[in-house]
Amino acid sequence: MDERRAIGFGIAAVLLWSTVATAFKITLEYLTPIQMLTAASFVSALALAGVATYQKKIKLLIPTFLANPGYYFLLGCINPLAYYLILFKAYELLPASQAQPLNYSWAITLTLMAAVFLGQKIRKQDWVACTLGYFGVVVIATKGDVMALQFDSPMGVALALLSTLLWAMYWILNAKNKADPILGLLLGFLVALPFAFGISLYEGAGWSHIPWQGWLAVSYVGLFEMGITFVLWLSALKLTQNTARISNLIFASPFISLLLLATIIGETIHSSTLIGLVLIVIGLIIQQIAFTTKNNGTNKKPHTEI
Repeated sequence: MDERRAIGFGIAAVLLWSTVATAFKITLEYLTPIQMLTAASFVSALALAGVATYQKKIKLLIPTFLANPGYYFLLGCINPLAYYLILFKAYELLPASQAQPLNYSWAITLTLMAAVFLGQKIRKQDWVACTLGYFGVVVIATKGDVMALQFDSPMGVALALLSTLLWAMYWILNAKNKADPILGLLLGFLVALPFAFGISLYEGAGWSHIPWQGWLAVSYVGLFEMGITFVLWLSALKLTQNTARISNLIFASPFISLLLLATIIGETIHSSTLIGLVLIVIGLIIQQIAFTTKNNGTNKKPHTEI
């Protein structure tokens, strides 16, 4: 029964994450990136506070923060503040069908950063995965004209790749965090909110003109990109006895996302985007297979980044 529930939670999380690229583009029609970050963070904080209250963990929120305030302040400034602000700007400058696969390469970036900051050894499989992954990034960014190395929006591509560095950095810093992950994520949003709101005021972004469609769209982003879906994924990993099987579900997400982008908002999906995405996913699978083989025959659940 637990395994069936785990698969259900995992599939639900993947399907919801598959919708967020479309939701990002729709929301950016009504809000600026900083407004989007501020409003979505507020919704996420409310949702996660509700989950923590339901799980009777909310009383641990302040003690958790006071145990290491500088650490949680740093995490909150990285994610959600810097990460999502940069990611949303990338989506504003690029078609979502380009920004989403570029951001998906963060797991390959994590391998390289873990070697630099954690002293982890890079295996031969990892070098193959990195080569395939970043070649896929170039294919997507240049729309297949690899030799010319010409980008429609160099700034958009740079921001999308910078977001992968920030996301990988967040997980490296978070790797040794023993606190409850939901409380840790909630603290990040609570830290980021005053800064995000202050930046929005500094930019002079008005809030009164936003129509109900914009509020609905940004609430969806807050719930299903930055909040509840994370809880579903954690629940799936907690219930399963086969972490690799749940983790592999995530490989379907970018392809479903491209289908939704083409269907709902009518984005043109270039063949180069599909080719590049396939290269990235093959690289990630190579890492996953090597990792699974190494841990074959054990009952331990490997730590899985989201």
